[in-house]
Amino acid sequence: MKQEINPQESSRAEAFSMWMSSPQPMVTLVKTFDVRRLRKVSRKTGVKFTVLLCWCICRAASSIEEFFLLPTPGHLYRFDKLAVNVIVLNDKGGITLCDVPYSEDISQFNTDYLEITCQAAKTCKSTSLEDSMIIGTSALPHTELDCIVNQYSGRWNNPFLVWGKYRKGLFKTTLPISLQFHHAQMDGMQACRFLNNLQHEIKQIG
Repeated sequence: MKQEINPQESSRAEAFSMWMSSPQPMVTLVKTFDVRRLRKVSRKTGVKFTVLLCWCICRAASSIEEFFLLPTPGHLYRFDKLAVNVIVLNDKGGITLCDVPYSEDISQFNTDYLEITCQAAKTCKSTSLEDSMIIGTSALPHTELDCIVNQYSGRWNNPFLVWGKYRKGLFKTTLPISLQFHHAQMDGMQACRFLNNLQHEIKQIG
């Protein structure tokens, strides 16, 4: 459910006043993660690495109140559900965007992910979940990336995560992940807590 709340009566009152009128309100943090557990679980279960990572992202965000907030010019909305946006290479050679609802049941999440992304690739039509707070993602597994900084269009204020190809070593596998967020939505403290949560979820999965 999507509900409009009064920014001045929320915990984001001061941040909303400061950052909604800023020409560049986005903040980008980059953290390198140990993802060897994800590789192991992916090989063992057959669930795609990206699916597992997207599930961990949603699970890490689900315990942080600010991830359910969406700031827009003059408005602040609260959601009670999360979803992850996935960019899919479609059958025409272009890209299609689709939202996958978060479920605590990873098997259900995997089923939904495969069904929704497959349909998006075939139909070449983007889909969205209006009643869920969307966390944007983009996987670029074609090369290793040290850092990614996204452009700010002013159209979407949702948090956005991007990553490239993971780096395989003898004893660990690492992956830098970029998190971009709107400063009216959260501060660095909440963003850092999310990144720590994400590493925890990655290590605990399976």
